[in-house]
Amino acid sequence: MLGVIPTSDAQRLATEAGLDLVEVAPNERPPVCRIMDYGKFKYEQKRKAAQSAKQHQVQLKEIRLRPKTGDHDIEFKVKQAREFLTHKDKVKFNVQFKGRENAHHERGREILAGIIETLQDVSKVEKNPSMEGGRNMTAVLAPKS
Repeated sequence: MLGVIPTSDAQRLATEAGLDLVEVAPNERPPVCRIMDYGKFKYEQKRKAAQSAKQHQVQLKEIRLRPKTGDHDIEFKVKQAREFLTHKDKVKFNVQFKGRENAHHERGREILAGIIETLQDVSKVEKNPSMEGGRNMTAVLAPKS
């Protein structure tokens, strides 16, 4: 902070420091200038503009379960799903049936219904639980807008 000084003096100070005299607020009276590296200043401005323009790409995260998955494990997976949903990603729950488990599709439906109920505060159901491919039951949850 050098205060109000003539332009020629400011230019001389910038040259002595090996930097540039950059006008940062031209609309002010008197205009506000700063002694800095102009190339670095332009780079920072470009980086800030690119960062603010970046949009979040919505991803579909898949969480796999089995009918015999324990309650604590399901709670942990729900916690993971909540994290994904708060980051605006979709979550696909996939219950896989193998062998004799295929006779107990209602168990998979119960698991998915419980998960949907637990996550209803942060998500909406995009696809209700249904069988796909004969061995997988899937449900897709999307984040609430």
